[in-house]
Amino acid sequence: MPMNPRELVKAALTGKEVGRVPTGPLAVHYCARFAGATLRQYTLDPAVLAQSVVSYYRRFLPDAVWVSADTWVNAQAMGAEVGFSDENQPAGGTGQPWVRTHEDLDHIPPPDPRVQGRWPLMLEALKRIRKELGDEVFIVACFDQYPFSLASELMGLNQIMLAVVEEPDFVARVMDRCLEYSAAYALALAQAGADMLSGGDSPAGLLGPRLYRAIAQPFEKRLIETIKAETELPVSLHICGDATPILADMVDTGADVLEIDYPVQIDEAFKICDAEVALWGNLDPVGVLAQGTPTTVYRKTTELLECVHRSGGKKFVLSSGCTLAVETPEENLDAFFAAARDFSKGFGCQ
Repeated sequence: MPMNPRELVKAALTGKEVGRVPTGPLAVHYCARFAGATLRQYTLDPAVLAQSVVSYYRRFLPDAVWVSADTWVNAQAMGAEVGFSDENQPAGGTGQPWVRTHEDLDHIPPPDPRVQGRWPLMLEALKRIRKELGDEVFIVACFDQYPFSLASELMGLNQIMLAVVEEPDFVARVMDRCLEYSAAYALALAQAGADMLSGGDSPAGLLGPRLYRAIAQPFEKRLIETIKAETELPVSLHICGDATPILADMVDTGADVLEIDYPVQIDEAFKICDAEVALWGNLDPVGVLAQGTPTTVYRKTTELLECVHRSGGKKFVLSSGCTLAVETPEENLDAFFAAARDFSKGFGCQ
């Protein structure tokens, strides 16, 4: 009996033989267009978010869908001021650091996903999607940010880059609180019906390999260990850009899945990771998927899959390297999924 999409992704992530390439592009704000919703509605109304994801799924039939709003969900839960520059821009910070001193940090209460910020809205959206789609599709729920990225939102990116050198103990204390919040949200998402827990740490990629290993990576590892102590769900790690110099360190975090952005050469990634983790990626979401023609998208997707096959990679889900641009043409996504369906040259099974 053929696997359903959810079973297919689960099998691929563990290296089991599958009959076709599983797909799960990072469709987040892109989904809102199918509901005719503004991004403000999408991120503030769980019914709109859920229906947007369901509509996207039924239109394109990916094997995995994503439940996410923006990168400020956890920061808002911690008390940071978050706003919208207009109706069709994602929520973001106000530009003012929220945590400057130890006293600021002391005022942040313990995490409670039932009541803080938009956490309850996101959990409700996830429950609605699971109820609507049942066990048919694999659901990736984003717990938002790993500790360094979350701390950079609370402190300000420029400020934290200075503080890692001038006030490393304070940065570590802020990251401890961030870890507490990210873990609480991740575990709440697990209970609400997620199949995988995804988090990003893209500002950590700006540190360079030495500081990444010293500052960000230990907290990524601790967060993953904290989550895995309470759930068996796979945990993924996403760092935008060319993460090749730190890929081995990302593997050492204990993540089950690495979400690979398009600048990373997929064959090199498989060589470095050596089948220890699954890879999720990594077609260019802008230059190819948003700005290319359907012919280009089909060709580039096929070339990526051929490279995966030559690399011997079995733990793999085909995706965009980062989130889909909202202006991505439907016919380009059609070409992406068609290339995945047509590629049957022994991927995952001989």
